[in-house]
Amino acid sequence: MSPLGTVGVMKAFGLLAALMITSTLTACSTATTPAAPTEPVAENQVTVADRMYSPTTLTISVGDTVTWVFADRGMAHNVVADDNSFRSQLMETGQFTHTFGTAGTFTYHCTPHPDMTASIVVEP
Repeated sequence: MSPLGTVGVMKAFGLLAALMITSTLTACSTATTPAAPTEPVAENQVTVADRMYSPTTLTISVGDTVTWVFADRGMAHNVVADDNSFRSQLMETGQFTHTFGTAGTFTYHCTPHPDMTASIVVEP
């Protein structure tokens, strides 16, 4: 008979098994959550995520449509042109589009987060 007795051996074995399972699960798990895409995934697309617009400057041609994709994990943002030529609703998810009919540089911002700024450069 073991000096620990039958119950002691069983407890020691159970503890060893639990430690092995825990270390295996820890080694296989990841602690990070993938971030929302910060680079546009389509032509003329701006991603709204991580309290920023990406890209911060987008160059397009007259007549092109820009799509803003809202993906900031439940934080509401909007897109408001500094010259008031376009404005989205406050949105947590979804998309907003605007077609640019004239050449120029159009700067815009987020009303609740004034540090969020970007621009669309429209070439003839």
